[in-house]
This record gives sequence, structure tokens and C-alpha cells, in this order.
Amino acid sequence: MNFKKILILIFFLYILIIFQTSFLVHFDILGFIPNFIIIFIALLSLFEKNKKFLSLSGLSSIVGGFFLDLFSFRLFGFYILILSLITIFIKKIIKNYVEISF
Repeated sequence: MNFKKILILIFFLYILIIFQTSFLVHFDILGFIPNFIIIFIALLSLFEKNKKFLSLSGLSSIVGGFFLDLFSFRLFGFYILILSLITIFIKKIIKNYVEISF
């Protein structure tokens, strides 16, 4: 990973969390507010070619969880743990059960 990709990722996650916490609060669907950080990290984990946790998806789960923890009232570290577990779970499923042949 190069430094430019990491900075773009951090900036994108920050903009996404600001959008989520300031604008999407007013649009609830059946009482729930969509969490775009979780959706983004799950999609990034699914479509990333690298099967290791310490890749772009692993870094994004830690950074995205940190930003969600900063803007939430839950115990600090809750979203870092949840997003890291989601990333590990998806990477483990892909590594063990999905075979891609090119």
C-alpha cells in the first residue's frame, strides 16, 4: 500500500462518516439509519484481491471504526472491534470457501 492510497482512504471515510452523522440522521428507514461505513468495509473486503487482514480492508476497518467511535455514544473501541470482526469473517470465508480461477 502506498501512502497516497491510505490518505485518500482516510479522507473518504471521514467524509462518509460526516455525511452519515449529519445528513442521514434525518432519513430513517423503518426506524433504522443506514450505516454506510459498514457497507463500504464489507464491500471492500469482498472485492479486494488480497486475502490477508492487514491490507486496505483491514486498515479501513480500523480507521472507519475509529471514526464511528469518535462520533458515537457507545463504549470506545466498539466499532473498531465490530468492523474488524466483519473484515476477518469475510476474509476467512473467502480464503476457505471461495476459489477464483483465472
